[in-house]
Amino acid sequence: MPRLAVIDPANATGRVKEIFDGPLKGKHINIFKGMANSPVGLDAYLAIAGALSKSRLSKSEQESIALALAEANDCAYCLAAHTVLGKQAGLSEAQTLGARKGEIGDDPKLNALVRFTVQLNEKNGFVSDQNLADFKAAGYDDGHIVEVLVVVALNTYTNLFNHVNDTAIDFPAPPALK
Repeated sequence: MPRLAVIDPANATGRVKEIFDGPLKGKHINIFKGMANSPVGLDAYLAIAGALSKSRLSKSEQESIALALAEANDCAYCLAAHTVLGKQAGLSEAQTLGARKGEIGDDPKLNALVRFTVQLNEKNGFVSDQNLADFKAAGYDDGHIVEVLVVVALNTYTNLFNHVNDTAIDFPAPPALK
């Protein structure tokens, strides 16, 4: 059960109502209903997500990062949500599971991306020169590194938000890891 108030979009007022009636129209999922306790929280999410819509990282790459972090950070809500979103972005079920394990075997570039993401998370950003070199050898550059960090920042926010809130999951359960 959520630990923060759940804001019903039908009863929202002010800036929160503007957000639910605008950029989140038709996206009245539980994470946003919890974030709606603060318009700043929703605006922050939307600003970063909006910036990432212009990223050179594809949606499938961004979803691979989200899945790797959700697993590493034990965020059940994000695992469920990003499994659905990852498949919508073109990831196979095997790739969604691989991203969660930090190893996507059928795609060397995605594999390098999730490995780098896991390293970033485990090392709190203190990655080695070799970690950077391995990531770049897969076809990424310095700009991609910055964009990976932005995806990590957004997903760290949502993972932590869901931990604090104990957000009720409103997506299908993801498959269990074997």
